[in-house]
Amino acid sequence: MKKKFYQRDGFKSRAVIFLILALASVVIVIPYVWMLSNSFKTTKETLVDPSHLIPQEFTLIGYKQVLTESPFLKWLRNSVIVTGANVIITLFTSSLLGYIFSKFQFKGKKILFTLLMLTMMVPKQVTMITSFLLIDGIGLYDTLWALIVPTFVNAFGVYLCKQFCDEIPKDLLESAKIDGAKNFRIYFQIVLPQIRPALGALAIFSFLEHWNDYLNPLLYLTSTENMTLPLALSYFNTQHATNLSATMAAAALIMIPSALVFVAFQKYFIKGISMTGMK
Repeated sequence: MKKKFYQRDGFKSRAVIFLILALASVVIVIPYVWMLSNSFKTTKETLVDPSHLIPQEFTLIGYKQVLTESPFLKWLRNSVIVTGANVIITLFTSSLLGYIFSKFQFKGKKILFTLLMLTMMVPKQVTMITSFLLIDGIGLYDTLWALIVPTFVNAFGVYLCKQFCDEIPKDLLESAKIDGAKNFRIYFQIVLPQIRPALGALAIFSFLEHWNDYLNPLLYLTSTENMTLPLALSYFNTQHATNLSATMAAAALIMIPSALVFVAFQKYFIKGISMTGMK
C-alpha cells in the first residue's frame, strides 16, 4: 500500500515539474518564434498587426535585402573567423593549462593559479581603457586580431579543465610514462579524451560569448568591413530603422549558427555541466 502511495506521489511530483519546465520553455521560446515569424512578414503587416504568429503574406524580401543591400556575408566571415579562432585557442590553452595546474608540481603554482582565478572577479568594464590603449599601442586597432589576441587564456576554461583533470588517476599517467610516452603524447592521447565533456561545455560557452560579443567590437573596430555580426546588426538597424522585416531577418540569420552549435554539442554540454556540479 505504501509502495503504491509513494509511486503515485512520485508521479505527481514529476508531472508538476514537467509542467513547470514546459511552461518555462514556452515563455523562453515565444520571443524567438515571434522574431522568425516577423522576418517572413512585410514591415506593413508587422506594424498593423504584430500579435499573430503566422504571416498572412509570406515573403522573403527581408532576407533578400539583408543579403543584397549590406555586406552581410563579409560580416558573417568576420564573425566566423573571430569566433572559430577564439574557440580553438581557448580549448587548447584551457586544457593544457588545466592539465599543468592539475598534474605538475612547480614553484609558485598556487600563487599563479590564485592570480588567474582572481581575474574572473574583475569586470571587463574596469579594464576597458587599459585594454584599448594596449591594443592601439601594438598596432592591432581596427583589425580582427584585436578580438583574438586578448582572449588567448580563459580563466574559467582553465578552472573547468583543471577540475576534470583532477579526476584522472595518476596511475594511468604514470603507466603511460613507463611505456615511454612523453608529456605532450599523454596530453593528446589520454588527457583530452578524458576531459571531452568539459571541452564540449567550454566550446559552447566560448562560442556564445564571442559570437554574441558586442562590447569588444564596438571598442576595437571602426570600419564597416571589419564589423562582426552583433555590431553589424546594430549598424544595420540604424540604417534600416523603419524596415522591421530586414532587421528581423538579420537577427534570425545571426541566431541560426548559435542554435546549430548548441545542437551539435548538446550531449557534451549537458554532461559537462552535470559533472561539474558533482565536482
